Parts: sequence; structure tokens; C-alpha cells
Amino acid sequence: MSIGIIIASHGEFAAGIHQSGQMIFGEQEKVQVVTFMPSEGPDDLYAKIATAIDTFDADDEILVLADLWSGSPFNQASRVMGERPERKFAIITGLNLPMLIQAYTERLMDATAGVAQVAANIIKESKDGIRVLPEELQPEEVVATAVAQAPQAAIPEGTVIGDGKLKINLARVDTRLLHGQVATAWTPDSKANRIIVASDKVAGDELRKQLIKQAAPNGVRANVVPIRKLIEAAKDPRFGDTKALILFETPQEALEAIKGGVPIEVLNVGSMAHSTGKTLVTNALSMDKADVATFEELRDLGVKFDVRKVPNDKPGNLFELIKKANL
Repeated sequence: MSIGIIIASHGEFAAGIHQSGQMIFGEQEKVQVVTFMPSEGPDDLYAKIATAIDTFDADDEILVLADLWSGSPFNQASRVMGERPERKFAIITGLNLPMLIQAYTERLMDATAGVAQVAANIIKESKDGIRVLPEELQPEEVVATAVAQAPQAAIPEGTVIGDGKLKINLARVDTRLLHGQVATAWTPDSKANRIIVASDKVAGDELRKQLIKQAAPNGVRANVVPIRKLIEAAKDPRFGDTKALILFETPQEALEAIKGGVPIEVLNVGSMAHSTGKTLVTNALSMDKADVATFEELRDLGVKFDVRKVPNDKPGNLFELIKKANL
């Protein structure tokens, strides 16, 4: 038994830090680099991680060093971990060079150490690697005290909270659903206090539901519900204080929700993964004729479209992009 290390990131960061690690620590066995490129979707990344694990021995424990909590590399590594309960995993985010060097050191110092022990040591050392000059700028460590809270009782039906209307701060179509760009950019930009993933398919998948809930940013609750539940919530006065970021996996789900009465005036079209039969419209959007027909129906219902991957992007015109792609 040994520990296989996977270094995973958005873009080529993982490849670069792997090269830096080689310069300092030399060539290492049982290390795989996984990069998530702009043209790829979640399933491509999942396949890369699964393939990387398959290069290790069957009894090896797996250490994943990923760049960002709730990012796609973390999410897909978590998915693989959930599907392989027979393997021992640890996933650490916040990838930096001290973390990688400590991972190599831990393996070298104790070849019999398990991944749980190694992960604990790595976290401490990688945090200690963050230093600043002049030293007086180094903040004092703040120790957080966890306060146990009693579970909230269910709010009785018919209770009106606030003005009794669900606030939809952002509605987005994104094949990857809750991932790094959504957690770190769109959530604070939208000022949402709850993320709602609305999908019949995902709501029926317990593993994906758990992965999405654990990927929520601090202070924001994430729920995964079927479309009918979203429609009910939009009409439920108990959600009057909820500022929601709603995520749909497909435009068809958005259409079903809107036709059911969910008051979405603007739909952010952020990511639609490429698959067989779909045409690349932008580097983030792939569609077929059924998708175009859905967007046309949404347009006819009065919905406006905001085509952006991240908040700082310049908005694109959806139907001009579709026309240029000859769809």
C-alpha cells in the first residue's frame, strides 16, 4: 500500500505546480496531473480523474490536491470518491507549493502512513507556508469557537415571512451547476442567501445532492429540489426572506419552471456542455435545435437572456451567437 497523489486544477496550474515540485523534490512516482480546460465539461473531468486513479495500485490510498473548494476539480473528485467506497480518499483544497512539497515529504518519511494522517500534516504545513514581509503584517491567528445550535422547527404552512415573495436574485443555466465560478463569483455578486438547484434528475441522485450541498460557499445554504418543488416554493409565503440563486442544468428545466409560475424575468446562460449532436456556439455553450427552440419559447414568454460565464464578462446576445453558429 502506498499513496497515489492527484494534482487537479482549473487550467494548467496543476501542471505548473507539479513542475515546480519536481525542481525542488525531484521526480516522484504515483503522481498524476489533472487539468480542467475551458473546452471541457464535468464528465470529461470526471473521466480524467478516474483514469488517473486507475494508474495506481488497487490497494493504494488516494490523495487529491485540488485548487478550489467547490470548484469542478473538487466536485468531480468528490463524485469519484463517493462512487468508490472501497478506496480510502482525502481531498485537500487550496493547492499551493508548500502543500505539494509536504505531501512528497510525508510519503518519504513514512511509507506506511495512511492518507488520513498524511492529510492532517499537510494541512498544517501548507497553512504555515503562507507568510508575509514585513512580519508585522502577519495577522494573529483567530481561533473560531463552534457554537451548537438547536435545529430550527418547521415553519407552519401559511406563515407569511417578509412580503411573502421569493426573491430570485439570479437564475442561471449551467451544466456544471454549483462549481467554482458560481460559488466564488456569482453567489456574492447576486447577494443570494440560498442556492437552489432545480432538477428532477439531480434531485433523484443522492450522491450528486450531497456533493452540491457540501460545495456551497460559507454562509449560504444549498438545496436540490425537483422542478415542481421550486414552483411550489415560488408560491409559498414562507420564502419571503429568501434571496435565491437558482441553477438549472438545461434550458428545458428553466422553461418548465417558468411555465409553472416561477417569476424569472432574466435567465443567465452560462455553461452548456458539448456532447454528440450539439454545435459549439461559444467556448462555453453548445446547443442543438431543441435547445434553440426552447430559448425561442422562453423569449416568446418575455424572458430576457444574459450570456455570461462570470460576472465581469461582457454580456453576449444569445440569438446573434446562435445565428453566427448557423443554428
